[in-house]
Amino acid sequence: MKDLDKIIQENRQSFDMFEPGDGHFERFEAKLKEFNKKKKSFTIGFMLRAAVVAVLVVLSGLWVYDNFGSRNQKGIALSEISEEYGEVEMYYTHLVNQKYEELDQFQFMDSTQKVMLIQELTQMDSIYENLKKDLSTNPNDQRVINAMIRHYQLKVEVMSHILSQLQQAQDINKQKSENYESTNI
Repeated sequence: MKDLDKIIQENRQSFDMFEPGDGHFERFEAKLKEFNKKKKSFTIGFMLRAAVVAVLVVLSGLWVYDNFGSRNQKGIALSEISEEYGEVEMYYTHLVNQKYEELDQFQFMDSTQKVMLIQELTQMDSIYENLKKDLSTNPNDQRVINAMIRHYQLKVEVMSHILSQLQQAQDINKQKSENYESTNI
């Protein structure tokens, strides 16, 4: 930088001797205006890109937090405690899924009954989710583990009872319709 200053100082008269060409100031002003216009559109584009990047970063952070950082909020399953508990959980999960399939295949008179029944069973699952959260805070608490197993047992019992009641009601309706048909013949 000092060399440049030195060159300018030594050759100052040759720099001052020449005038810029005709229309130099007009061209300079036009380029300056054009640069200012580009600069404004650049900032708008830049701001949009920055906003998109910020949104992507926030969404990525939320996804990572939801999938990896909030383990305690979702709770842990019995299978994460021990292999034996995992087998118990798998057994009861299989039974519950079988009962759901039986309910799904059952012919209801009114579709709203089926929807209400499924909603009630889903509410039972919210209790289990709370137990999973409790288990994540106290992984070795035998009371929580027993409550989770008991929840599965109760759910299977309730679903079996509901299915038997539905089957009885269906059998009674069948008998009534057969009796009605035989009396009208």
